[in-house]
Amino acid sequence: MTSISKYQRLAAIVLTGVALAGCSAADRVANIGEQPALSAIQNPTTQPGYRPVSMPMPEPVVATYSPNSLWRSGSRAFFNDQRASRVGDLVTVRVEITDSAQIANQTSRNRTANEELGGSGIVGYQLERLLPPGPTAEVIADFDTNSSSGGQGSVNRSESLTTTVAAVVTQVLPNGNMVIEGRQEVRVNFEVRELIVAGVVRPEDIDASNTIESSKIAEARIAYGGRGQITDVQQPRYGQQLFDILMPF
Repeated sequence: MTSISKYQRLAAIVLTGVALAGCSAADRVANIGEQPALSAIQNPTTQPGYRPVSMPMPEPVVATYSPNSLWRSGSRAFFNDQRASRVGDLVTVRVEITDSAQIANQTSRNRTANEELGGSGIVGYQLERLLPPGPTAEVIADFDTNSSSGGQGSVNRSESLTTTVAAVVTQVLPNGNMVIEGRQEVRVNFEVRELIVAGVVRPEDIDASNTIESSKIAEARIAYGGRGQITDVQQPRYGQQLFDILMPF
């Protein structure tokens, strides 16, 4: 009964995966010959899954004023600071990523053991008389074990990305740091390239041209990918992905 219910659950999972794949395939069939649609411009704070950022904050500091002074503390322009500072302001993010990593690991293990137990008597009795015909008392138990294992792995990765994207200030934290989020989509023929940048920045790290480098973004989330015909060819088939998840071997 248990095995039958197990097969029923497995069949239900397979049928569900096939149904979902069929729905997705129907949408793709309906869009044959058409370019991938671009996403609509939306408010990031109203998207599903959006969560305001909460960070440790220092003690509040009383603001200081400079009477009879035309220069404001922290300002980089004589009349007005042109850098992003409020919710809804724009800031340019210069994304420069050059990453290279190479890791090699190799392990080997081998173990051999031999155990032998024998005797001629116990509690005054001769073992040869106690044992049935055939076995000898000289070797009562004999064990041989041999185990070995080996593993080898290597990682060789090189990544490079240089681009710029405009981000929107979605939140200003109590200490003055700002949460930014930017999204860019570029469609070339039948492929849409997507770039997403999000994180926390300090106003001091934004230069006079209202630009900040990606290396100065805390809790940075940078995603670069795409969708379209080329991405579809690079992805395994839905059935293959389903069986890769379900098959235990």
